Amino acid sequence: MAKGVNKAFLLGHVGKDPEIRSTTGGTLVAASSLATADRQKDQQGNWQDKTEWHNIIAFGRTAEIVRDYVKKGTQLLIEGKIQTRSWDDRESGQRKYRTEIIVAELTLLGGRPDESGRSSGHSDGHSRAYGQPRTVVHDEYADQGITDEDIPF
Repeated sequence: MAKGVNKAFLLGHVGKDPEIRSTTGGTLVAASSLATADRQKDQQGNWQDKTEWHNIIAFGRTAEIVRDYVKKGTQLLIEGKIQTRSWDDRESGQRKYRTEIIVAELTLLGGRPDESGRSSGHSDGHSRAYGQPRTVVHDEYADQGITDEDIPF
């Protein structure tokens, strides 16, 4: 049987502050929801916005980044895989299902949040992409007379 592909890319806003917990083995887990929006015309030709909600789960170092930097309203770009869990409800005995996106790579968008939680659009020179801090090197063009003030963002 041929190998399949299970990959999801989502760009949206976090719907609630992440819930942080640890597994019995000590692995950090962050869970939240992500809203994506789509715009379509209805039968009368009017534009209608449709929001889709996704359950997102991050583990380990990525969960630490989520804990430290992600709040309700944060814009994220997520790459992950789709997973559906099932369990028997204790009260009703019914089979329950939950579809989640297991985060493999995470990019924070929209700049650093200010004290009110809104994005200030300003960067500290670091990108928190793919769950690992990455320093942006500004000295590469120092010999060409380009300074930080020349950069428009």
